[in-house]
Amino acid sequence: MSSTHYDALIIGAGMSGLAAAIRLAYFEKKVCVLERHYAAGGLNSFYALGGHQFDVGLHAMTNYVPPGTRGAPLTKIYRQLRLTPADFGLAPQYRSEVRFPGKTLRFNNDFAFFTREVLGQFPAQKDNFLRLVRHIRDYDELDLDAKPLSGRQVLSGFLTDPLLIDMLFCPLMIYGNAEEHDMEFGQFVVMFKSIFCEGLARPREGVRRIITALRRKVRAVGGTVRMKCGVKALHVAGGHVKSVELDSGERLTAETIFSSAGYVETMRLCTDRDPEQVDRLAGRMSFIEVIHVLDKPMKALGHDATIIFYNTGKEFHYEVPADLVDPRSGVICCPDNFLFDKPLAKPMIRLTCLANFDGWAALDEPAYKRAKAEWLPRIHREVLQFVPDFRDHVVFTDFFTPRTIKHWTGHVNGAVYGAPAKLKTGRTRMDNLFICGSDQGFLGIVGSMLSGISMANLHVLKK
Repeated sequence: MSSTHYDALIIGAGMSGLAAAIRLAYFEKKVCVLERHYAAGGLNSFYALGGHQFDVGLHAMTNYVPPGTRGAPLTKIYRQLRLTPADFGLAPQYRSEVRFPGKTLRFNNDFAFFTREVLGQFPAQKDNFLRLVRHIRDYDELDLDAKPLSGRQVLSGFLTDPLLIDMLFCPLMIYGNAEEHDMEFGQFVVMFKSIFCEGLARPREGVRRIITALRRKVRAVGGTVRMKCGVKALHVAGGHVKSVELDSGERLTAETIFSSAGYVETMRLCTDRDPEQVDRLAGRMSFIEVIHVLDKPMKALGHDATIIFYNTGKEFHYEVPADLVDPRSGVICCPDNFLFDKPLAKPMIRLTCLANFDGWAALDEPAYKRAKAEWLPRIHREVLQFVPDFRDHVVFTDFFTPRTIKHWTGHVNGAVYGAPAKLKTGRTRMDNLFICGSDQGFLGIVGSMLSGISMANLHVLKK
């Protein structure tokens, strides 16, 4: 039976997969994106529940710069995908905070403001911090051949205050680190620049605005997206993917295959796989998220911060919790507190904490529901140290766990940021199979799109 042949097949209709498809189709490549679920977006998607619309993943889009800013990653994406700022409709944050016991670092989309905050809170670290910033600005985090470095070791070579080190790591790890305890320095630089040097923003409509813009562009340039079309197997022979078998049994062939499904998840699809060897590489960092719909915005309760990255302990611990949840640190996001031209129709507050996939996955359905009910007040107890008491204003709640994340993304262990070891070049042991997205190493929404573009450029368009 004959199969359809493509210049490129892309597994996963997340940000990186859609961006790769657009880039390739612009150069008249025959491209098809394969997505197992009915909704695009991957780790950053959206859903409806109880008459409410929710985002998955997107608290804020990092790397925000004002329209017209030259040389920034967001500007490169607009140019390479031939999109405009109006396509994403981004509104910048008002102000966010890193909160630890006795110390607060405020930041907005002006890096000079953040620098003044650090120097004001840690005056003894002034020269050290400014030297670190110069090193970060000079570091080429896009060097695909750079050797991994320990972020904690590099920072300890500049800063002598462990509290400042932890406060810098906290938001960067929570927003983009697959590794426990430490963070590869290149990843640290990516996240530092994207959050502190550039900034945070959000479309009024949430992530659906970005996904809709990308899918519309794929169609406009002649690419194809096939939804509810999962990949069952990659048939491999002689170090080459000969065909892609779909869940339906249909087989497709392609000159080049890009996968945004994750490295471990992609290798599991290969017919010549060694499951034990592959599974050892899987990441383990996962999260719970509680989303409360409110009857009034948090600003009306006296809280105007956009996002708070918090930690209530003496030290910041970024590791898989021993219990189901570790509410001692996390994220409090108030979507209403972006600088929108008018208030959102349904105010919300979102609470995100580290979680243990194995623990949640082992629960039967009654125990699973009980665990959510038991953990909710414990999470509230921690976050209410930083925000006014909103509990009497909650009109609807959704609570999703690492088990939910695994179901919708396919990521082993519900690992939000994939495997700790990144494949910066995207190359696998198959000569026509490449990784894009979180396991290639460019994280966040802008990073994912940049990953798809970079891999398409490197492995197809430059040949």
